[in-house]
Amino acid sequence: MEFSHGSNMGNDESSSSFSTGKSAQERGLSHVPESYVIPTSHDPNLHPETAKVPVVDLSGFRHGSAQRSLVIQDIKNACHRMGFFQIINHGISQSLMDGALSSAFGFFNLPTPEKMKLMSNDIHKPVRYGTSIKDEIDNIQFWRVFLKHYAHPLEDWIHSWPANPPYYREKMGNYCSEVRKLGIELMGAITESLGLGSAYSSDKMNEGMQVMAVNCYPPCPNPNVAVLGLPPHSDYSCLTIVLQSSPGLEIMDMEEGKWGIVPKLHGALQVHVGDHLEVLSNGLYKGVVHRAILNCEGTRISIASLMSLGFDEKMGAAKELVDEQHPKRYKESSFGDFLNFLSANDIGEGKAFIDTLKIIK
Repeated sequence: MEFSHGSNMGNDESSSSFSTGKSAQERGLSHVPESYVIPTSHDPNLHPETAKVPVVDLSGFRHGSAQRSLVIQDIKNACHRMGFFQIINHGISQSLMDGALSSAFGFFNLPTPEKMKLMSNDIHKPVRYGTSIKDEIDNIQFWRVFLKHYAHPLEDWIHSWPANPPYYREKMGNYCSEVRKLGIELMGAITESLGLGSAYSSDKMNEGMQVMAVNCYPPCPNPNVAVLGLPPHSDYSCLTIVLQSSPGLEIMDMEEGKWGIVPKLHGALQVHVGDHLEVLSNGLYKGVVHRAILNCEGTRISIASLMSLGFDEKMGAAKELVDEQHPKRYKESSFGDFLNFLSANDIGEGKAFIDTLKIIK
């Protein structure tokens, strides 16, 4: 991806907010404006440690009961310990994943006017292009460009996806279909690991939402400045499956209280426990807090498939996991509730959706 580097435009620009199509990362400015500098509490480590991330081999999940039970146990341990794991032998071919990444690179390589056809500040819009969390509204901006679009049912949404590059819909659509099948399979494994059975949420997940967040993180001209691609947050989803072109995803180890970068593992996908799975498990599994860090060497792409129940379908704690010793810890909520929260709050300043769901006693 090519960016033309301009000269420093002076203090008036360095402290300003940028509109979509004119942001610092889109224009490839040779300096970092003040509006991108984050609070010291979010300050990224310039030499991040490698996170000790569980790796789950799914090949045994589809075979005998003994192997399957071992995989279920690995998933349970990972969800309980970190709310995050990498998966290998997941059944999605490397060529399919490479096709999705190439279609994303192709889109972000388009001229700005072409991408701006999909620009919207309306977070309820099912297909939109943008830069910061909420362009021209949030106090802090982030060094990324994104395309978000709904993906299920695929036939309902694919024709509203970008028409350029010409191969985008086919390659991204093929990946979306396969990663959704994988997500439903994983959700069954996770509910089974909770003792609820593999079919516990299958009907609702089959009818649920799939939102694709296609993120582009251009090179940062000054990685020594405190700038992030995305601030610390957990996902609203039940689970999120991420495909990334290169490392840059950091997760918080809640037990050790430190950040670690997810190591590169060829062919692997990353799985995040989301807020709604934390709610379903009544807190047994925690949504992983994560963020995107930057580098000055090249563009990074990540493709996140966020899976949840239907737009207005409420997720609550499983009644089987609630008793006198383990009272209900969360209020019910839906994907629509999350969008309303995002409209009213600035997650760049540390406000978390999951905190609004916790029942304080």
